[in-house]
Amino acid sequence: AELPPPYTAIASPDASGVPVINCRVCQSLINLDGKLHQHVVKCTVCNEATPIKNPPSGKKYVRCQCNCLLICKDTSRKIGCPRPNCRRIITLGPVMLIPEEQPAQPALPVQPDGTRVVCGHCGNTFLWMELRFNTLAKCPHCKKISSVGSALPRRRCCAYITIGMICIFIGVGLTVGTQDFARQFHATYVSWAVAYLLGLICLIRACYWGAIKVSYPEHSFA
Repeated sequence: AELPPPYTAIASPDASGVPVINCRVCQSLINLDGKLHQHVVKCTVCNEATPIKNPPSGKKYVRCQCNCLLICKDTSRKIGCPRPNCRRIITLGPVMLIPEEQPAQPALPVQPDGTRVVCGHCGNTFLWMELRFNTLAKCPHCKKISSVGSALPRRRCCAYITIGMICIFIGVGLTVGTQDFARQFHATYVSWAVAYLLGLICLIRACYWGAIKVSYPEHSFA
């Protein structure tokens, strides 16, 4: 007779011969009647999946720390948990490869080089691979740009306000000091316009940096 899959022994709790299996998460019994053709079954107690067959060819099982069972390519080195309340990035090393003839084992995530950041727009957490703060980041969930840390927008807002006010003061000085000269040489008006325009652009940029959303780091990895 053909041997059962090696993930766990399928037994019968009584003489009725109904096949059952223990849940790999909560150890509750799962009734396999009519489900033996499936690769995985869902526990009715904890709602987590348990494999009962070898994964399809070229695939492997990986279980996240949140107990979500993932099926990915056997050559995958990094996968992400799809659950909205987890979103954990799991890095798979060579020792975590699961041959098809071996039972599936829980995969422990390896700490990635980066920082988990809480998006200032949507509140979701994402992995920011930069090892420094005071940078701009694009959230993979809402696709919006935010600043990682508040130092960068505060510094740039002050810088643009300073430059803008200097340009406006220069424009005012030119306007007051070259009125008579401008009546003879109309090109002088261009210098006024350039000074005021540069000042206005800097003040607009200062408003942009003052209103930009800030995303704060949750954890940092060495």
